[in-house]
Amino acid sequence: MDSFTQLMSGFGTALTPNHLLLAAIGVLLGTFIGVLPGIGPAMAVALLLPVTYGLEPTGAFIMFAGIYYGGMFGGSTTSILLNTPGESAAVVAAIEGNPMARKGRGSQALAAAAIGHFAGGLIGTTLLVLLAPTVAALAVDIGAPDYFAIMVLAFIAVTSVLGKSRVRGFAALLIGLVIGLVGLDEMTGQQRLTFGSLQLADGIDVVIVAVGLFAVGESLWVALHLRRRPAQPIPVGRAWLGRDDLRRAWKPWLRGPLIGFPFGALPAGGAEIPTFLSYAVEKRLSRNKAEFGHGAIEGVAGPEATASASAAGTLVSMLTLGLPTTAVAAVMLAAFQQYGIQPGPLLFEREPTLVWGLIASLFVGTVLLLVLNLPLAPVWAKLLKIPRPYLYAGILFFAAVGAYAVSGQVADLLVLFVIGLIGLAMRRYGLPVLPAVLGVILGPAAEQQMRRALQLSDGSLTGLVNTSFSIVVYAIVAAVLLWPVVASARKRRAERIRVGADGS
Repeated sequence: MDSFTQLMSGFGTALTPNHLLLAAIGVLLGTFIGVLPGIGPAMAVALLLPVTYGLEPTGAFIMFAGIYYGGMFGGSTTSILLNTPGESAAVVAAIEGNPMARKGRGSQALAAAAIGHFAGGLIGTTLLVLLAPTVAALAVDIGAPDYFAIMVLAFIAVTSVLGKSRVRGFAALLIGLVIGLVGLDEMTGQQRLTFGSLQLADGIDVVIVAVGLFAVGESLWVALHLRRRPAQPIPVGRAWLGRDDLRRAWKPWLRGPLIGFPFGALPAGGAEIPTFLSYAVEKRLSRNKAEFGHGAIEGVAGPEATASASAAGTLVSMLTLGLPTTAVAAVMLAAFQQYGIQPGPLLFEREPTLVWGLIASLFVGTVLLLVLNLPLAPVWAKLLKIPRPYLYAGILFFAAVGAYAVSGQVADLLVLFVIGLIGLAMRRYGLPVLPAVLGVILGPAAEQQMRRALQLSDGSLTGLVNTSFSIVVYAIVAAVLLWPVVASARKRRAERIRVGADGS
């Protein structure tokens, strides 16, 4: 009942005319940026982060929530109409959504995606309301060794499930940890990796890192491949669903959140795994298995609801533990830090108006997303015709303005483009971006918790594993690391047995 009371108070905050307008602007801006080719929710949020600087914190995060959900819908639009996923979570939408569009059913695919986001966001945010205060209450008793163990789990889990190989995932994490070391040591005051520059003494701002890796890196990568023939978007009419489409889609809309939310709440790499799992479940349960791969609406409805619920799940760990498990959550955590607010167990006590206003705005954002984007689907489709050179020149301009707005120093622009070149190199060699952003944000905090735990144990390494909670977490870390090795060994053994049986 206390959570319900707080939520009602949050709606009182979110439904004021000013905040409602900010939520609507956020949804439209997020969709506008997210719908453009190659730009996913993370890049949309990073690019629009400077827009919120002039707002008070509650209004800024309400607008941010709208940008978040709008960017997610925009990413699925490019998947369906261009077969170009804006992010990895939208890959599954392209598998069935693009064949639907090529058959002239693009409007139905977009409608299934929009309603899927609505259902997933609604159910996922309801679960967030029910679980987040409980998790926060339990997390108050977590000590330095426990926090360090959780952060190690986040590092290992995210780097293990993203990218083409684990080595690339850990290489990306190492890049982020090194960038996070730049600046003054918080405990000793010694300069680290500043190269004698006073501008780097305060460290590199997380916003500059996020915008550089996502926006600048992606723009440079696309610029190198502009000679390729651009994809032609498929025209669509007004998004709508017939009776048969609704009959086939309503169960996937309800099943998706039950798969997506738990994966989002755990440090397991975001929405990539649950969306593929949802697709597999829908294919298994469907009575129209022959349509899969050729435009089955269940293959759009289920994964899109899953992705949206997973996004709500990531906010559980981000708000209660300060752990971002997706790129969008990482940028969102950077926004909290810009306002001097540290997400964690005490956030619900220290900033109740902000937290519950944000959670209530997620409900408002899901409704606005559906109401505004269903009729505007043909408009968003026309944005896909913007020439790539103009599009990415604009992105670089806004990225530079946003970086300069952080502190008003020209040095930040140089740092931005150096990090953009690092982002370009990461894309060239197949390194995932999220582990790097995670390393920048969580690296200093993990170092601080580790040193605090070692100080409490007089420098003994047993201080890192002196609680039952930390031991359990490290056991999970060991399982995450060893499971692929064990699975590979079992597969080779089964192959040898099969070859031996065939030879005999």
